[in-house]
Amino acid sequence: MTRATGLTDINANAKENQSVLEILGGTPLSGQVRVSGAKNSALAIMAGALLCSEDCRLRNVPSLMDVRRMGEILAALGVKVRQDGDVLDINAQDISQSQAPYELVSQLRASFFVMGPMLARLGVAKVPLPGGCAIGARPVDLHVRGLQLMGADVQIEHGMVNAYVRGKSRRLTGAHIYLDYPSVGATETIMMAATLAEGETTIENAAQEPEVVDLANFCRAMGARIKGAGTKTIVIDGVPRLHSTEYSIIPDRIEAGTFLVAGAITRSDLSLFPVVPDHQTAVISKLRAMGAQVFTEGSDCLRIVARERLSATDIETLPYPGFPTDMQAQFMSLLTLSEGDSVISETVFENRLRHVAELNRMGADIRIKSNHAIVRGVPILSGAPVLATDLRASAALVLAGLAAQGKTIIKGLQHLDRGYENLEMKLQKVGARLRRIQMEGETETESANENSVNVAG
Repeated sequence: MTRATGLTDINANAKENQSVLEILGGTPLSGQVRVSGAKNSALAIMAGALLCSEDCRLRNVPSLMDVRRMGEILAALGVKVRQDGDVLDINAQDISQSQAPYELVSQLRASFFVMGPMLARLGVAKVPLPGGCAIGARPVDLHVRGLQLMGADVQIEHGMVNAYVRGKSRRLTGAHIYLDYPSVGATETIMMAATLAEGETTIENAAQEPEVVDLANFCRAMGARIKGAGTKTIVIDGVPRLHSTEYSIIPDRIEAGTFLVAGAITRSDLSLFPVVPDHQTAVISKLRAMGAQVFTEGSDCLRIVARERLSATDIETLPYPGFPTDMQAQFMSLLTLSEGDSVISETVFENRLRHVAELNRMGADIRIKSNHAIVRGVPILSGAPVLATDLRASAALVLAGLAAQGKTIIKGLQHLDRGYENLEMKLQKVGARLRRIQMEGETETESANENSVNVAG
């Protein structure tokens, strides 16, 4: 692939947003699914490459809309970005801009990750307040407070975050930072900024997600001094500069979890590779509590076997190592077909239950009370036209469509394409019947993009 400025064709994206996914449900799945690299790791690590003035090569990078957008943001800052398959080469030797472009940042929440590295490298950064999925308030106040404690002057005016470091050295200084909430984004922003700061930085009540550990490992591969990533306390001893490295992104635990639920909801025998089983502890625990069999095969493969209707269970989303909010919607689809009543409590984002109306359209029995969803299991779901409202909601609707009787048509695929690489192709290879259709006025034509598959049978 070419330089990042050519990674995304705007007209192609607009056309792709008009496509729909047609699913003929009721078919068991069988075989092995290959899990892509972690989207949330890749985005943060791409921003982290700004810390280094030499070449960085990333492997196992998923080909996703969000990754392409982050590549465009880096290119707009003057960074050289080239992608060839799942290999991404980044050279941030010449950062020609300190301001990230609004038209790109507004589409991608993770774009705010460039703030910490740019401030650490240049002593100045201007980043618009970020966009992304409409799943609730995700303020950047924890990011800003941490950078201020490290000596940055930060002001937010007209939707723009302006930050700079006073003094001749233009270098951040180490600080002791306590996060009121274990925010992944704030933890990663502060950790990246601290790698080049003068002195020691301690982050208390830090996020413990695997993606935080992955970013820390990448920074360490460049020469950063970071201890405690994956625990509540991270200590970073700043260094003057970082060096070139080659690094492989971890497998996507949310994609893996989604396919585990795909096996469960279709009552199938499905294997996933590669995975990090320890990253799936909460998901596996809930699946087993519902009656599914989940096996670890080797060090990096999981297998799920679910032949009967599963039992209801209650779920509360929590920061890692608790049950992930990014798996809440997918499990809701599974619980609609379980035996009994379940309660799902969403504690991380206040607006992440918008998929309830679409699942009810398919015959589910779900009621909402505040941040709780009460799910009464029904014998069957019926295919229907539905609309994806965010990334994980789109995955939940795909799962529901796989298990439903009849045809399901899903609109809003721009959300799905942000976080799942070749989802249709992967599902088709294990027996699912689905295809992407391009909507052109009143006619429908099968999409010719790489994700398109024919309906089997």
